Amino acid sequence: MIHETNLDGVVEITPRRFSDSRGHFTETYNADTLVKLGIDTHFVQDNQSYSRDQGTVRGLHFQSPPSAQAKLVRALQGVIWDVAVDVRVGSPTYGRWVGVELSDTKGNQLLIPAGFLHGFVTRTPDCMVAYKCSATYAPDCEGSVKFNDPDLAIDWGVAAEEAVLSDKDAVAPPFADFVSPFKYRPNS
Repeated sequence: MIHETNLDGVVEITPRRFSDSRGHFTETYNADTLVKLGIDTHFVQDNQSYSRDQGTVRGLHFQSPPSAQAKLVRALQGVIWDVAVDVRVGSPTYGRWVGVELSDTKGNQLLIPAGFLHGFVTRTPDCMVAYKCSATYAPDCEGSVKFNDPDLAIDWGVAAEEAVLSDKDAVAPPFADFVSPFKYRPNS
């Protein structure tokens, strides 16, 4: 099942779950199925993170061209609030964000195209998150924006002083200093 969000290209995907007395089975990724749904992103790398503490924020991150990444994110364990921010220059939704709660019990995923900042906060302790990427990690192309930037006004559900951050995320620059390398291309 596909659910469009208010940001063009960012979609929530909830794969079918088959349950019986043993538990359940889910096909979490099938390129052919996604192509039939109009999603033809080619993924080349899988990542997984573990966050011990509730209130851990990872983001807002991006990789610039030529190594820009689309991501397909899901919670393997626990609950996260997953956020995408449109930073495609010329987009009618530039600077706007959308958040979707992803959980192991629901099994939903969020597809975030290249051209968006991405981050999440853990809503439960001991969260395990997996995500597919359309480009491999390129440290020379990575960047970040301050997660609690007032210009973005993202509702993370955690106070800034209580958020658990990496050293790098703690010193991320403000959105006002961000020069986007992404261009909006309608109908692409």
